[in-house]
Amino acid sequence: MSVPIEDFALLSDLQTATMVGRNGSVDWLCLPRFDSPACLAALLGDSGNGRWRVAPADPGADRCVRRAYRQDTLVLDSWWGTGDGAVRVTDFMPPRTQLPCLVRVIEGLSGAVRMRSDLRLRFHQGRVVPWVRDAGHCTVAVAGPDAVWLGADGQVTALGDTDATVWEFTVPAGRRLALTLAWSPSHRPDPPAPLSVPAETAMKETVDFWRRWAGQCRYQGPWRDAVVRSLITLKALTYAPTGGIVAAPTTSLPGRIGGDHNWDHRYCWLRDSTLTLSCLLRSGYREEATAWLDWLVRAIAGDPAQLQAVYGVGGQRLLPETEAPWLPGYEGSRPVRFGNSAVGQFQLDVYGEVLDTLSLSLRAGIPMPAHVWDLVEALMGCLLRHWREPDQGLWQVRGPRRQFVHSKVMAWVAADRAVRMGELLGRNGSSAEWRAMRDEVRRQVLSEGWDAGQHSFVQAYGSPDLDASSLLMPRLGFLPPSDPRVRGTVRAMSHLDHGGFLRRCSRDGDGDGSDGASGGEGAFVACSLWYAAGLSADGRTEHAREVFERVLAVRNDVGLLAEQWDPQTGRQLGNAPQAFSHLALAETAFALSAAPPRRGRPRHLS
Repeated sequence: MSVPIEDFALLSDLQTATMVGRNGSVDWLCLPRFDSPACLAALLGDSGNGRWRVAPADPGADRCVRRAYRQDTLVLDSWWGTGDGAVRVTDFMPPRTQLPCLVRVIEGLSGAVRMRSDLRLRFHQGRVVPWVRDAGHCTVAVAGPDAVWLGADGQVTALGDTDATVWEFTVPAGRRLALTLAWSPSHRPDPPAPLSVPAETAMKETVDFWRRWAGQCRYQGPWRDAVVRSLITLKALTYAPTGGIVAAPTTSLPGRIGGDHNWDHRYCWLRDSTLTLSCLLRSGYREEATAWLDWLVRAIAGDPAQLQAVYGVGGQRLLPETEAPWLPGYEGSRPVRFGNSAVGQFQLDVYGEVLDTLSLSLRAGIPMPAHVWDLVEALMGCLLRHWREPDQGLWQVRGPRRQFVHSKVMAWVAADRAVRMGELLGRNGSSAEWRAMRDEVRRQVLSEGWDAGQHSFVQAYGSPDLDASSLLMPRLGFLPPSDPRVRGTVRAMSHLDHGGFLRRCSRDGDGDGSDGASGGEGAFVACSLWYAAGLSADGRTEHAREVFERVLAVRNDVGLLAEQWDPQTGRQLGNAPQAFSHLALAETAFALSAAPPRRGRPRHLS
């Protein structure tokens, strides 16, 4: 049986990430970067595809008693109990200075517990068994360009296993033993530097790093712990060398168990641009906001007609999508995919996202190099020629292009922000043309995107389907929250109700896949949070808080959210943890904390 998605905790060194389950098993690790081939891939298969489990040798100890991150850190403590005693396992990845490593410290709390470390490395996406050799005080596993070293700072007993490194050791009360796994290029003959760093030193430096970082958070509202945890998660998904932020550290975790809509989210989506910058700035993280903006400007440099929806962490454009038939997939959800063909899609909304991000940074006082204005003009020149065309939309449909309402609204955003930036910078040469486009897009959306019968905006021109992205209109400034059409749209969202949460669109249950959704898909966490923000803007503060806290209640035991939630099975779905979900959580907390409380609480979602 696969470990439930919600049973995983995240560790990160700001260049890659680890997913560790409540059973003590690291089931996902890509080295040395987020988008590198996985060397532990049991998450998408079984132990034969690579894992590292550290747990009591007692076969009855199948999962820890409890676990928690240390306050305001990404250092994870897990407590285990057996008939022989109790131990605590502390897992962390020190923020990287040279090469990546994962440290697991086992501390005896009572009695004397026999422990087992079972490391089964499988390079190249969980399929290549490496050569393993003894290297004195550690072992090294090599396959192709990769070498992974495992060392212990105490006495361990190696058990015979032809395709794994299995150690047993006893930890009495008051004693500690640390295991360190480190990666290096295979051509380097010596053990990597992290193996020589005392575990206590590495742990203290890691705790101090995260607490210093979390201490900068400006949010002081009623949900501070949840907001700080979301911001730490966002930081953990940041590729420090470039400032890019991946959507999730995983690939192919399904939106429907057994389904085939399984995507690779280990890349950076322009869809997240404005929300990311806004969230970081509001929270007090100007340095990270500036780094994200710098990544964005570098990534999109070039022909604006070739603007992509998604880029690699270094800004790379080629992310070829391949399938991995040797991996059975999470609970049989196939195919498993690496790479993402969304790079070749036409998405109008990304033009609005980029220009909105540039406008927000300008208003926040982040210096804008002179050449960025040339980029603004180039993007608008391209958009003026193409905004009337259908596209694949926010949800990146893999069926026919359509005239998506959200895409047109984002075209309006692009023109609006370009005009405003021109006014701020005294560059009004093209403003008349941009204003004319802005007005035309607005008229078209209000005419073609509005369904008078449902008293709501719809997903696409001529379609009766609703779409949760319509909730973003007031936040984007397209219409004020008090506009009857916005209020009607918020009320109409009750038709997307899925057990007290929101699906992303009406067609989720059709199962034909033409809208990018597969039948049985869960509710989208971000959409439910948009709904809470929409209710708050409409003055229904108590109901908004009820919806918001309903989302908080489905975080896992360490405060993490996947892309989706299935109210019927009570399970998280999709890649995890999802940056989009945690960004929306933090932004919604800011919005609700600023709203005055009102009495009355409706019984239903609407």
